[in-house]
Amino acid sequence: MKYSHLAFQEWLAGRAEHIERTLDELLPPADAVPTRLHDAMRYAVLGGGKRVRAALVYAAGQACPISGHAMAVEASLDRAAAAVELIHAYSLVHDDLPCMDDDTLRRGRPTTHVQYDEATAMLVGDALQPLAFELLAEMPIAPALVVQATRALARASGSLGMAGGQAIDLESVGRQLDREALQTMHGMKTGAMLAVSVALGGIVSGASSSARQALDDYAQAIGLAFQVVDDILDVTADSARLGKTAGKDAADNKPTYVSLMGLEQARAFAQDLREAALQALVPLGEGRARLAELADFIVLRDR
Repeated sequence: MKYSHLAFQEWLAGRAEHIERTLDELLPPADAVPTRLHDAMRYAVLGGGKRVRAALVYAAGQACPISGHAMAVEASLDRAAAAVELIHAYSLVHDDLPCMDDDTLRRGRPTTHVQYDEATAMLVGDALQPLAFELLAEMPIAPALVVQATRALARASGSLGMAGGQAIDLESVGRQLDREALQTMHGMKTGAMLAVSVALGGIVSGASSSARQALDDYAQAIGLAFQVVDDILDVTADSARLGKTAGKDAADNKPTYVSLMGLEQARAFAQDLREAALQALVPLGEGRARLAELADFIVLRDR
């Protein structure tokens, strides 16, 4: 794979710029009918975000020897990375709605329903989700791998994954969850989409079953770590740095790792998960470097 010689921050910025261009090309143009919906879709997807999920797709693909035509694999990694970013964007649009978290700030600018209106925001999510699966269907790799990728993303984003985690989150407002219940909720709501990003990189590159197991073990740890750090930042960072409303979880009386464990224990837990993620990567050899750097980035980030 290309870009292996770059320093991590340069590689990450390059991957973010690349997926931004890819998404810009794959989204419907703003002047296509219905123009308001397409403009809102582009607003929700483009122009911000860490693109961690896309980076995980690329890093996982890089970690495994490519099985098949390299150009076809790279084109498929682009579509898989774009697909997870589309699902993520749709989830944020719906998560911010008044019937969900009722938030007004996302990525440092007004949320989609504020910038447009609630009905348009609902339709943005409704349209981004099928577009993600359309992109997976277009991947120029073996049909069996396309099916595996499609099933993995569907499961991660559905009632047994992200959507189910959000349902549990809504039901848990004002309640004190124990650690196991909190971990289940966040493993579904946040961890599932991060884990499937890693899985898609392995699927597209044709990784062996042992490599896929290593990727899965890594992804489970880093997916949970991401949410623990999010909970920490919600109480330690300000809105300008986060690009979204700080302190929202506490204000909404939502259960978090900080409310359950305290700030210092939550930080220690995040570090433990980071170590578990790094250990899981050992069987992948030298190819694991980018995934290891992403584990550090996720746990040590300040926004």
